[in-house]
Amino acid sequence: MSGTDGRYAHGLVLGKFYPPHAGHHHLVDTAAARCERLTVLVCAASVESVPLADRIAWMRDAHRQPGVRVVGAVDDIPVDLQDPAVWDAHMAVFRSAVPQPVDAVFTSEEYGTELARRFGAEEVLVDPGRTRFPVSGTAVRADPVRCWPYLGPAVRAALARRVVVLGAESTGTTTLSRALAEHYRGRGGVWAGTGWVAEYGRRYSEEKLAAARTADPAATWEDVEFRSEEFPVIARRQDEDEEQAARAGSPVLFCDTDSFATGIWHERYLGGRNEEVERIGAARRRDLYLLTDHAGVPFEDDGLRDGPHLRPWMTDRFREELDRTGRRSVVVRGDRETRLRTAIEAVDELLAEGRHFTDPLPERR
Repeated sequence: MSGTDGRYAHGLVLGKFYPPHAGHHHLVDTAAARCERLTVLVCAASVESVPLADRIAWMRDAHRQPGVRVVGAVDDIPVDLQDPAVWDAHMAVFRSAVPQPVDAVFTSEEYGTELARRFGAEEVLVDPGRTRFPVSGTAVRADPVRCWPYLGPAVRAALARRVVVLGAESTGTTTLSRALAEHYRGRGGVWAGTGWVAEYGRRYSEEKLAAARTADPAATWEDVEFRSEEFPVIARRQDEDEEQAARAGSPVLFCDTDSFATGIWHERYLGGRNEEVERIGAARRRDLYLLTDHAGVPFEDDGLRDGPHLRPWMTDRFREELDRTGRRSVVVRGDRETRLRTAIEAVDELLAEGRHFTDPLPERR
């Protein structure tokens, strides 16, 4: 029932959110403004390729208003809007997830009338013609890039292709990753927001050298020492910077190293692996690694480098670990223009593959 201010005590929004888009968020925002409490029920079928937990997390990320609660349910019952028995089965799932009385069902779907009736609630239609946000879950699944402007930060971060440029010291990782980001920004449209993630380890190193020079103005990079426990800090911060950039960027993100590479750098400075860094590096998804070969690239000492003799070893270790862990990778060689051309070809091939979503359960109408 609604109060004296016209707001409903408890509202419900139900959907697959596969994946959520601006139309879904408009529906939830509208309902939240008209309810003292709002439950958002995310229903997912086992055949669908985006886990229920991810969709719940995406909706919670987008809707943090007071009084909004996001819950989920697995619903593997075929959809038939004309079959009362099928409706009864669906309602058993819905009622199990939302046992509280519902006063209003907010929807833009044709089944809203029957859903509201079965909840004993009032139906509230919100933009049923989808004129405000002309997008659908079907359209997003078919072409996420075309629908990119309608996707929220959490979904963008999940769907963006992440490309990591890694390599030994002074092999052009920063130059190449920056050039790639600039190239794709130049394509305009949704690509204009293509992000680039700097190497946090370098900033960390600069700060360590600055601290050493505060204590001794004559200190050089050779006077700086690393401890094993510093590398998980670097790896986590690298991940955090990457995630923030993915939330705000285009369908592709370029990273100058990542937390996986931090494990090799730990080897380089301390002579062994760090289990915590390994866990951090393994927990994140990246789509493509571009390994910059050291051959033919002059070593430039910028004050934070001291290992030209280690570059062949590092190149081999990166390649070995990429192969061992089954990560998709391409080695880039040659002059700067050749490397960029090779990298663009590899990224374009990745992007052309698109994203694959399994079809939801079919609906009989």
